[in-house]
Amino acid sequence: MSQYKLVSYQGPQDARAGLVVGETVFDLATATGRPSYATMLGLLRDWSSARALLRDVAMSAAKRTDGRPLRGTTLLPPVPTPAGIFCAGANFSDHMMEMAQVQNLAPEPDPHSLGLNPWHFIKATHCLAAPDSTVKLPAYSKMVDWEAELTAVIGRPARNVAIANALDHVAGYTIANDLSARDFTKRPHIADGSPFKYDWLGQKCFDGACPLGPWIVPADDVPDPQNVAIKLTVNDVIKQDSHTSKMIFTLAEQIAHLSTRVTLQPGDLILTGTPAGVGLARKEFLKPGDVVKIAIEGIGTLTNTCA
Repeated sequence: MSQYKLVSYQGPQDARAGLVVGETVFDLATATGRPSYATMLGLLRDWSSARALLRDVAMSAAKRTDGRPLRGTTLLPPVPTPAGIFCAGANFSDHMMEMAQVQNLAPEPDPHSLGLNPWHFIKATHCLAAPDSTVKLPAYSKMVDWEAELTAVIGRPARNVAIANALDHVAGYTIANDLSARDFTKRPHIADGSPFKYDWLGQKCFDGACPLGPWIVPADDVPDPQNVAIKLTVNDVIKQDSHTSKMIFTLAEQIAHLSTRVTLQPGDLILTGTPAGVGLARKEFLKPGDVVKIAIEGIGTLTNTCA
């Protein structure tokens, strides 16, 4: 694991940015003497300068007396108010094979061979849920599914960047669960060929639809985001067990393409797609009381309970 991790935690009045070393949380604004680092967005907007300062604080942690125990600290989504949440769809080869079988379709060719670009949808930023929190399943859905996703946190603005330089814009990595109401994928009574057939709001943007956390591991401590194991369990039963090497479009390709459409800003989140093992393929869906855990190699474990 990394030398330090970045969190947002509940302070006396509002969210505060913190640095975790071992089992201790240090308030970032206090530890660095930079008032603008009181929030995660404030830190990320100064990421190029902050990196060396954070390493110095982490190295001096053993001598500091102003920390608080991690246990008992209420963690929030690491970026509580991102400007954008961009989610890669259909981006793991094993998941594509799985969904083709579910739909009785022939597997599609590699999109690269057709000259296609990565494809993303957007989740509402206020549907984030904190680590270790209880997520209330939406009353309108009976088919809420899990989707474990490696998530990149942008640390430098990115516009029209090259694939070769794209990862230079990543501050770090966290974990997301792209919860999906599968029974609201398509709108009824709308022609299948209509561009208005799909209900992205109902399927992807209900309250709590994006658990995120528990922290951000700096990009320097994840040498290759395409070489990371990813696993999801429901009530300690393995459902997804895969590897980011199975991504169709790499994170660098995703950032480069997104940056041709919009300027990515510090704090933006990129959910990089989910592997095989989703509930839809098993005809299994989340129910109240289920405990979902996502473990990503080198980052940690995100846990949430359904209600």
